[in-house]
Amino acid sequence: MCSISTLSKKSVKAEAAATAATNMSVKGMAIVLAVIFCATIAQGFPMFKGGRCLCVGPGVKAVRVADIEKVSVIYPSNYCDKTEVIITMKTHKRQRCLNPRSKQANIIIKITERMNLLKYQTSKILEKRI
Repeated sequence: MCSISTLSKKSVKAEAAATAATNMSVKGMAIVLAVIFCATIAQGFPMFKGGRCLCVGPGVKAVRVADIEKVSVIYPSNYCDKTEVIITMKTHKRQRCLNPRSKQANIIIKITERMNLLKYQTSKILEKRI
């Protein structure tokens, strides 16, 4: 037969085990939530701030318009915090960075924005016709 003290000792041990398991699961859950929280915060930060820009220096102020084959305007993003204007030259397919604050770069940016807007508008018109 079991005495009352033996039963109470067993119930106390079971209660203590249940409390310990609950505390461990709460601690484990807190650790998992902390790791997920840190991962979501770190995902929004760029790894190399300003290290992924294509243009290293300020760039040239102007380029002969006749030598321009292609223009790429890259707006600020997580990888590079500045606007970059990259000109592909007709000769030797060489690329040059144009200073985005120069007068010629501002004109080029406005023209490319206008061209993109026109492409968007014409695609919407064509969609309506179809």
